[in-house]
Amino acid sequence: MDTAAVREIAYCPVKGLALTLHNTVDLEFTGVRDNRRFHLVGTDGRLANGKRAGALVQIAATCDPDGTALALRFPCGSVIESEVALGAPIVTDFYGRPAGGRLVEGPFAQALSDFVGRDLRLVRLDEPGAGSDRGSEGSVSLVSTATLERLALEAERETIDGRRFRMLFTITGVGEHEEETWLGRTVAIGDAIVRLEDVVGRCAVTTQDPDTGVPDLDTLRILKRYRPTGGAEPLPIGVWGQVEQPGVVRIGDAVRAQ
Repeated sequence: MDTAAVREIAYCPVKGLALTLHNTVDLEFTGVRDNRRFHLVGTDGRLANGKRAGALVQIAATCDPDGTALALRFPCGSVIESEVALGAPIVTDFYGRPAGGRLVEGPFAQALSDFVGRDLRLVRLDEPGAGSDRGSEGSVSLVSTATLERLALEAERETIDGRRFRMLFTITGVGEHEEETWLGRTVAIGDAIVRLEDVVGRCAVTTQDPDTGVPDLDTLRILKRYRPTGGAEPLPIGVWGQVEQPGVVRIGDAVRAQ
């Protein structure tokens, strides 16, 4: 086996918006501090995501590590940028897990609502790591290029853009789905150590083009055909886990199962 290494690092400070690529990240016990620090809810207070507003992936977001200033860049080139003004407290249900935060006042929510044609509100979470689907215990995710290549083969495509699976790390140097053999083990990624817990079960968001949000590939049908079950979650691609030892991770850093 070749030496496994970090090929790509990607995340977004606002859940559901465009992923941005990074050369280095600082993994804390709660994950990357500004990853998914913000999320969107509808007027009913329920979590909003790409299943009903796929066009959100056309908007790029940046913020400082503590989420005190935010910038949104729209595909037309316009940018909304300001300090984050916090309003009323709100608790969002993240797939059965409550996550506390504050509504963000100012121009952001209206601009996002206008773009997707749906009333949305922007929330900043109180705690880093709470925006992960599984909380800080699942703040790290990774997939291998070999796994993506196998999926492309099954889909009869030359390549598949891994951004549609929204993984924090993409790694090279392992076989297809080999990352799943690391479940229950610790893995050194750069200077950090993580414990991988389970596979990532997939939903309809993965059928969408990561640049437009328009469905263009029936990933769920393909996964159901060639790997319908995995660990605790069905239709798996990639794995998730938690940070056991914080540290810096850079592109090209070694990845070593322990």
